[in-house]
Amino acid sequence: MRILIAEDDSRLLKSLIHIFQSHHFAVDGVSNGRDALEYAAGGEYDALVLDIMMPGLDGIQVLRQLRAQGIATPALFLTARSEISQRVEGLDAGADDYLPKPFATEELLARIRAMLRRRDAFQPDLLRFGGAVLNRSTYELSCGDTTAVLGGKEFQILEVLLANPRMVFSTERLISKIWGYDTSVDTSVVWVHISNLRKKLAAMDAGVRIRFIRGAGYILEEAP
Repeated sequence: MRILIAEDDSRLLKSLIHIFQSHHFAVDGVSNGRDALEYAAGGEYDALVLDIMMPGLDGIQVLRQLRAQGIATPALFLTARSEISQRVEGLDAGADDYLPKPFATEELLARIRAMLRRRDAFQPDLLRFGGAVLNRSTYELSCGDTTAVLGGKEFQILEVLLANPRMVFSTERLISKIWGYDTSVDTSVVWVHISNLRKKLAAMDAGVRIRFIRGAGYILEEAP
């Protein structure tokens, strides 16, 4: 899952990025409304966390423009404003939820998970394809009685592939979706994580494989 966070308080932004990354989310962070609009309009995000009071454009203006463009990415306003009128304004702008500061980390994560479940289609905790089962709550990959805990990036790559079996993902698309657009990650890093996932799937005899198609990218398919 990939999240965009827009927050003009640099310390809070850093803290939010750490919170979500430590819970296996891919995160992009920006500190003003114009960047938030550009990133959200051009990126493949599963959720948006927006501050209301930001330079350039405020969070409500950003979300109104996104909704006007037909972008339905779930959005949560995280702001110091706690008055009912401001909550109503945010929700009327197209927000899915609203959490005033200060907040508890556990509640923030729970609200994001609930918001993701309410998307266009229910997002199950268990992703299944062939004999492979990925648990989004425990970050475990299992097949039959065999289970392995995945590292953060391994989990995020396999989550993308399992949610979209038989779909080809280029290396560049995986990098932007998991590491973000501003990353300097080399394509060899993706290959290392893919190699590790292949070994784990093979060791489990999961009945699926990650195949590389030259000139196209990676695809999760049934093993021959």
